[in-house]
Amino acid sequence: MGRFVFSISIVILGIGVGYMIQVLTKRKNLTLSIDTLKRKLQRSALLFFNPVAILGATWVANIHDIKIAALPFMGMTALFFGGGIAFLASRIMKFSRKQTGSYIVCGGFTNIGSLGALFCFMLLGEKGFALVPFYKLFEELIYYAIGFPIAKSYSDDLTQNLSFVQRLKTSATDIFVVMAVLSITIGLVLNASAIPRPDVYALVNSVFIPLAAFLLLISIGLSMQFSSVKTYLKPGLIIAMIKFALVPVMILGLGYLLGLNQIDNGLPLKVLLILSSMPVGFIAMVPPTIYHLDIDLANACWLITNAALLFEIPLLLFFLRFI
Repeated sequence: MGRFVFSISIVILGIGVGYMIQVLTKRKNLTLSIDTLKRKLQRSALLFFNPVAILGATWVANIHDIKIAALPFMGMTALFFGGGIAFLASRIMKFSRKQTGSYIVCGGFTNIGSLGALFCFMLLGEKGFALVPFYKLFEELIYYAIGFPIAKSYSDDLTQNLSFVQRLKTSATDIFVVMAVLSITIGLVLNASAIPRPDVYALVNSVFIPLAAFLLLISIGLSMQFSSVKTYLKPGLIIAMIKFALVPVMILGLGYLLGLNQIDNGLPLKVLLILSSMPVGFIAMVPPTIYHLDIDLANACWLITNAALLFEIPLLLFFLRFI
């Protein structure tokens, strides 16, 4: 219960601090640049704290079972499945093209890196956190090479018409992707070697992992807008059902079929449950913004699913006991 309270406190405090800074900046006409602050927070978390934590966790992770190699493909399947179900739902609700583009993105793009990683660490420890980078290995690649072009296809904007190969190259050379892959690779090399990890690293990760999540959550709070929730309450609740029920059930079923419940007391399956049931990621706001889709719909889906975490996390704790 203590870990649950601490996790929720980080989420509420991080988003709250970010939103307060945003409000104060607007009301007091401060010279602070919200975009600059947001970029600095994200770069600090993703280029320093997270890579150090990922390297250390991978160093001592139990990844010798070949079935662990299924995790990246499970993560990829979850993203495609969520986006596909959202597309079907958008057709049923007779959305416009711009609404459909935003809705597909919300169904697929998921908050794995900050909230997912935080909850895996808090609920499963370092061993659980160590499996997060494997699950999200193809995440950025799918977002930029596939998700963004799909979103653009629903836009009237004919600019920035990058080919699939160009998208692939852009995502593969992105500094955030490079750092994530580099930290995983170094961690795997050290894992395979006979070099023991320093004892102090456990303490470092116990600070760095929550701190990285906290910084990312502040950056999210800096961009929050509440005005669109009432208008798009129903679509937001449907996205919540997709994220918190349909996707996890499908992914857990695949995990059982692959025998992931037989590894390390079911740890990989527990990680799958947590990561596949995370809310809409903030990156889902980007395609609607740059391609002139329905940003209010994306914002509402993000807010509703992230707020629903207060109810979802106790359910996760309950279901984790049966794996």
